[in-house]
Amino acid sequence: MSDILIVDDERDIRELIGDILRDEGFTTRLAANSDECMAAINAEPPGLMILDIWLKDSRMDGIDILKTVKRDNPDVPVVIISGHGNIEIAVAAIKQGAYDFIEKPFNIDQLLVVIRRAMETSRLRRENSELRRRDAVTAEMIGSSPAFRTLRAQLDKVTKSNGRVMLTGPSGCGKEVAARYIHAHSARAGAPFITVSSASVEPERMEEVLFGRETPERGAEPGLLEQAHGGVIYLDEIADMPLGTQSKILRVLVDQTFTRVGGSEKVRVDLRVISSTTRNLAAEIAAGRVRQELYDRLNVVPVAVPSLEERREDIPELARHFTEFFNKTQGLPLRPLSAEAQAVLQTMSWPGNVRQLRNVIERALILGDSTGPIEPRDLPGQDEVQGTGDGRIVLAGGLATLPLREARELFEREYLLTQINRFGGNISRTAAFVGMERSALHRKLKSLGVATGSKAGARLVLLEET
Repeated sequence: MSDILIVDDERDIRELIGDILRDEGFTTRLAANSDECMAAINAEPPGLMILDIWLKDSRMDGIDILKTVKRDNPDVPVVIISGHGNIEIAVAAIKQGAYDFIEKPFNIDQLLVVIRRAMETSRLRRENSELRRRDAVTAEMIGSSPAFRTLRAQLDKVTKSNGRVMLTGPSGCGKEVAARYIHAHSARAGAPFITVSSASVEPERMEEVLFGRETPERGAEPGLLEQAHGGVIYLDEIADMPLGTQSKILRVLVDQTFTRVGGSEKVRVDLRVISSTTRNLAAEIAAGRVRQELYDRLNVVPVAVPSLEERREDIPELARHFTEFFNKTQGLPLRPLSAEAQAVLQTMSWPGNVRQLRNVIERALILGDSTGPIEPRDLPGQDEVQGTGDGRIVLAGGLATLPLREARELFEREYLLTQINRFGGNISRTAAFVGMERSALHRKLKSLGVATGSKAGARLVLLEET
């Protein structure tokens, strides 16, 4: 982006600057007043602006134009020039977001140095933003289970629209990954993805964080809504947002405008809103902690993100993904999962869902051997496996007190429940693993009071009431 917009009411000065910059390899556009300036910006934002602070016969002076540019195109660096320079004007310009201030008559070499530095700073900021977006996109959607395929099919549908999406599901199940997937596959993929973590922001600071603020000392400071302009704002844990802020967010959803804290001018934004929650929002609304109007605006397309318990078939694939990720980002050993460790992972309890699995894999890679596969002993709680080392199994106290018939039935029920859940409710795969005919397994499950059902594309195992 070497396009420079030169705005000055003196024709000789703007043409002189334009000629010099073109000789230096830059592309230039010229504007004599605020109307020409704003028309040029609206047609195509420049890579940099050189802006005279005093403009004759203009509706807006340089400071007004600067405010508008930094509001709508905050990445465009602006160099202010003026023949009436003083410290107060320079300070006011810098507070409003100008990159630098140069007084007329200026030294051409000095102007070129400032322009090159401003362009380099702008380039580095764009590259940094692009790298952050690339890092976000690397949070891939991993899985192949029925529950996962149902989720991804729903997400693929909403990427094609600009509708608001409400993601629900337990903590750690991957709601933010789903939100980033929507962003990465939408028309806004090249624009920012900004997360608002409602639970981590102090209630009294929430409005400053979201809307930004204006003070005489520091001028305009953009908030997260402005940073997300043109892209996606992700409202994580919407139920934790203060009620007063909820009302103001509701207004943003309606008008796509807001006012900074301490400011008076309206700020316009173009946003797609994705929100999430782990809570029962109907109960939160009944308790007065969430506004019904806000819920109605955000819940245009509800999408339920399944827990890891509902997609146990994906655990080996997720574990391999995390192993490769930690090898690439931290240099941890690239160790495969042994068949025994895979079975253990698929039968463990996962209250922390995918986030917990990620932590378990990272711990195994850090504390385990640097070579060889990940074994059950590398997993949390598995150093207490009830074995004696000579092939014998130590019975749990409750099981050891039961008669043989009751103990056998209890063991068979728990064993088959574990295996069915491990294979995502797939009876055929379970039967093959345990070494039974499918029909025989169905009869055994019925005799043990175990039934199967379905939910969101995944099979479930239920205990029948006796």
